[in-house]
Amino acid sequence: MDIDAWVWWLIGAVGLGIPLVLTAMPEFGMFSVGAVAGAVTAALGFGIVPQVLVFVVVSVALIAVVRPIAARHRDGRPQHASGIDALRGRQAVVLERVDAGGGGRIKLAGEIWSARTLDSDQTFEPGEQVDVVDIDGATAVVM
Repeated sequence: MDIDAWVWWLIGAVGLGIPLVLTAMPEFGMFSVGAVAGAVTAALGFGIVPQVLVFVVVSVALIAVVRPIAARHRDGRPQHASGIDALRGRQAVVLERVDAGGGGRIKLAGEIWSARTLDSDQTFEPGEQVDVVDIDGATAVVM
């Protein structure tokens, strides 16, 4: 039983798709698409040299075009802060007098937090707006 060349190209495409799934390296997917293009070339009756050339050209073109676009999209994504990093820079309302001693309370992001001032000579009275500059354990450092 003689297997046509296009079947071998499809087997190669599947073989290149497996590392894509296992390693999440998109280059394997681009090689896999190149192998499919080689299979189409073989199915149209072209010889081995045009098949390999189509595989190489399609694979290289995809890598040259898709990778830079993907890199721009990855680098351009805004980084979303979470946890205490998301609280830094936010404003809060003083509920109980806040000073350097750390006995005060603020309302930050809908929650009650203990707070202390960044500068030892500052104090904030209930109702004032403060900026959160840091989180030290379970205490917000404000100014």
